[in-house]
Amino acid sequence: MSIQEFDVVVVGAGLSGISAAYFLKKNCPNKTFTILERREQIGGTWDLFRYPGIRSDSDMFTLGYSFRPWQTNKSIAPGDSIKKYVTETAKENGIEKHIQFKQKLVSSSWSSEDAKWTLAVEQTDGSTQQIRTGFVMSCTGYYNYDEAYTPNFEGAEKFEGQVVHPQFWPADFDYAGKKVVVIGSGATAVTLVPAMTDKAAHVTMLQRSPTYMASLPTEDKLANTLRRTLPTKLAYSISRTKKILMGAAFFKMSRSRPKMMKSLLLKGVASQLKDKSLVKKHFTPSYDPWDQRICAVTDGDMFKGINNGKISLVTDHIDKFTEGGIQLKSGETLDADIVVTATGLVLKNPGDTPIFVDGKEVDFPSSFTYKGMMVSDVPNMSNTTGYTNASWTLKADLINAYVCRLLNKMDKSKKDYCVARVRNPNMASEFSLDFSSGYVQRSVHLLPKQGTKNPWKLFQNYFLDFLLLKTSSLQDDAMNFHRAGEYFATQDDDERDNVKALFG
Repeated sequence: MSIQEFDVVVVGAGLSGISAAYFLKKNCPNKTFTILERREQIGGTWDLFRYPGIRSDSDMFTLGYSFRPWQTNKSIAPGDSIKKYVTETAKENGIEKHIQFKQKLVSSSWSSEDAKWTLAVEQTDGSTQQIRTGFVMSCTGYYNYDEAYTPNFEGAEKFEGQVVHPQFWPADFDYAGKKVVVIGSGATAVTLVPAMTDKAAHVTMLQRSPTYMASLPTEDKLANTLRRTLPTKLAYSISRTKKILMGAAFFKMSRSRPKMMKSLLLKGVASQLKDKSLVKKHFTPSYDPWDQRICAVTDGDMFKGINNGKISLVTDHIDKFTEGGIQLKSGETLDADIVVTATGLVLKNPGDTPIFVDGKEVDFPSSFTYKGMMVSDVPNMSNTTGYTNASWTLKADLINAYVCRLLNKMDKSKKDYCVARVRNPNMASEFSLDFSSGYVQRSVHLLPKQGTKNPWKLFQNYFLDFLLLKTSSLQDDAMNFHRAGEYFATQDDDERDNVKALFG
């Protein structure tokens, strides 16, 4: 089979991948590119998750692209609407023809002598095809699509009902008239529990500890008024800017005045509930706001379900499963026909898709992340990841536009590759994600670290990143630009001979 060659390869055809393709077509029109997508359709996360009520937990003015206005009434949108938006964006911009579906990247090997990546891509028949490219834009996010987190529950094999994880929701799953227990208190559970009350006999949300919740309207009345009265792009820009500013202010206040924000959030919950005593037991977390993501309760649906008796909340620890349900540490037993384990996601281990630079495998935990979008000592490869405290796409668009600036600079200066290097071997380090959520704490040690100063520091701040990625110079003390083969001029004789032997 012949080897395909492209100037750029984008990995992933979800929100980030379609964004990357848009900026490549717009800002680097002379570059050839392809998108490798392991699934059969566009959409990424929004194609994978199919559980009842699946929706965004961020508003679509910021989760939507900077270059394509969101034009439906719902600013907190259902999953199928988001997938449609991503698919239409690809179609309108001629991106669909660049996508190769059912293509799973299994390894990447860089040669500094050639300034090229050789990608090993698994086909549906199990065979592997090679693709060569000058630059790789990884847009696959950080969730593991093949694995979800489910604790080992004692006695689970004895349970006579059905157990399902939201990440692998069966098609046409029938829960009509069933007693359902949803284990978890994160964004998935808060979405799923109210959505299942349409058919289930009763839904119980079982949580080990409470999560901060805030009731948000699915429709933004001001945004919809602006959309009807102003030119589309202007209305979108105003609504987007407002949402960015409000989100940043809310996060800043949560970090600087946590007691005040905690009080406001709990008062908001109390205003939605008939039984105010529930607030302390089921809605008062032990941590400060934004140490974990705050769950959006759309139009107060969770609170309405509690008020009308369709939803129960239980805060306790699981002792074991029984034939008919779950026995709790307190001694109480929850009867269940169906148990939904909304117990968390799993972050991808970057080492599962190994990357080799001049024959040496990259050790991600000992690496650093540069400007939140490249890994130290890994040339010509970006990694698009979004914010933990704001919409994913805000950061994705900035990174993808920045990569285009890098590509154009290298063309203009007749350089073949760029690589970020840590100059200070004693640079202080921190985990790359400052978040106490379980899915982060379980896997953060597998990821590249961050430093304590720019450009190795992750700000989780759109405005600082805008300055850093949109307007600042591409050249700094960490970033190096080279011609193909220059690597060998910097190595000792033994290392140079070893690398040449590997690549012939």
